[in-house]
Amino acid sequence: MQLSKKWAALVAAIAMFFAAPVLAHDLPTDHETHRIAIQVSDNNPGTFQKALNNAANMSKFFLARGEDYEIEIVAYNAGLHLLRSDTSPVADRVKNFSQSVPNVTFSACGNTIKGMTKKDGKEPQLVENARVVPGGVIRLMELSDQGYFMIRP
Repeated sequence: MQLSKKWAALVAAIAMFFAAPVLAHDLPTDHETHRIAIQVSDNNPGTFQKALNNAANMSKFFLARGEDYEIEIVAYNAGLHLLRSDTSPVADRVKNFSQSVPNVTFSACGNTIKGMTKKDGKEPQLVENARVVPGGVIRLMELSDQGYFMIRP
């Protein structure tokens, strides 16, 4: 009986020795960059405000703690109006956002732009700090694969 207890303790110690590096790899470190993607797919001024408020609040939080972060707001479908300079009720706020809130980028869905161009007969004008990505949903999938935490306000 005494031998089996010692044997079990030895097996447990060996298992913990090999498991520790694996578990430590999965734990966040002090220098890890927080990555957040915010999805905007509805043409809703309240959603636009929530998305921008979420980004601003997270930015303040991480800056106060001295932690690195990246936030990307991805607009597609009707949510593209967030980034349109001609139809967005928050266009001025979006334009000034990059100057006042660091490490936040805006991505506009290229597929949605093509659809709106076809429907309206002209390409929608975007705020200057928006960049066009091939597809909004594809971009969200890419960000998810890169470890971004997804938020849909």
